[in-house]
Amino acid sequence: MKPSLPVLLSFNAGYVDTAGYLALQGLFTAHVTGNFVTIGAALAFGTSGIVTKLSALPVFCVVILFTRLLGHGLQARERRVLPAVLTLKFALLVIGATLAIWWGPFANSDSWRAWVTGMVIVAAMAIQNAAHRIYFGATPPSTLMTGNTTQIMIDIADTIRGLPAETRAATINRLRQMIKAVISFAVGATLAALFFSATHMWCFVVAPLVAGLVRLGGDAVSPGGPHGAAGGRPLRAA
Repeated sequence: MKPSLPVLLSFNAGYVDTAGYLALQGLFTAHVTGNFVTIGAALAFGTSGIVTKLSALPVFCVVILFTRLLGHGLQARERRVLPAVLTLKFALLVIGATLAIWWGPFANSDSWRAWVTGMVIVAAMAIQNAAHRIYFGATPPSTLMTGNTTQIMIDIADTIRGLPAETRAATINRLRQMIKAVISFAVGATLAALFFSATHMWCFVVAPLVAGLVRLGGDAVSPGGPHGAAGGRPLRAA
């Protein structure tokens, strides 16, 4: 069975976040608000990485803004947006992996080389977050597992108590999708840790490979709705 695109996105989010955290001394590249915690840790323990972590959220926000405006521009020219956006994400992950392998390992994550590498990967994951919200809005977020886990527990509790017939099918479908997202994220995170332990910076090679599969699958997506949001069933890789 071919994996759905949201599952691949969740896998890559877990993979890239873990690889970035390990290789760049605690930098969250996908779940960037987690850097607020690691900034506090860096201040408390006097470790490096404060500048890079502080830069992550502004860079993330600027890239999302750019991605949305790029989408509007392409739509105005009657161009397909999703393939272009996924290609840009793929290119950034290729560049990020190349820089990590070429320049790494990073003893000081505030060095300019570590900063550039980290921000390139943050930009790639910002594009993923934007694309997911715009084109896969009917599916669970690929980077926010706390929210997914919370909803899973709520849906399980409601299922145990008993669901009305008119909402049961939708709730069970949402529950299945969210469980898939959490499991995919966890598998990606686990593999990233194992590959980093075995290959160090070469672990970053996996992320653009998965992004390439997502890019190929994106050709089959036909966005619907006024904002180009894909709805309904999970989309599968071509």
